Amino acid sequence: MADSSTPAKPPTDVELIWEHDLVFSGKSGDVRMTLDSASAAGPSPMQALAFGLAACMAMDVVHILRKGRHDLRGLRADLKGTRADGEPRRFTAVTLHYTITGQIPPEQVERAIALSREKYCSVWHSLRQDIAFTVTSSISNGV
Repeated sequence: MADSSTPAKPPTDVELIWEHDLVFSGKSGDVRMTLDSASAAGPSPMQALAFGLAACMAMDVVHILRKGRHDLRGLRADLKGTRADGEPRRFTAVTLHYTITGQIPPEQVERAIALSREKYCSVWHSLRQDIAFTVTSSISNGV
């Protein structure tokens, strides 16, 4: 049941137009991007999905840590997606590592990651849940 205090998100509308070869121009609202199966003119669809997953969780982690007033000075996300050998060449495993800069207790970083994965990241919750998904982190004080 939806929380009545949170307004519903509008539908996501995407328009794709075939340009040439396997290159498509995409538009969603005022945002534009090019998708290219060869990853030359823009990311491939699988790269775009990986960017979306890494960014979704990273945005959650930043939001949660900042809301907790932690000394977050930087965040880097490194994602590696392993794909099936045969068609469809879907992700079968994803490893995501966050490198956090700031004076933040490790348990707070782990809590933020867990909240993103278990509750908030809409990209992860839109994917098949049988994908092996490992998330790790390290913290640098930045001194």
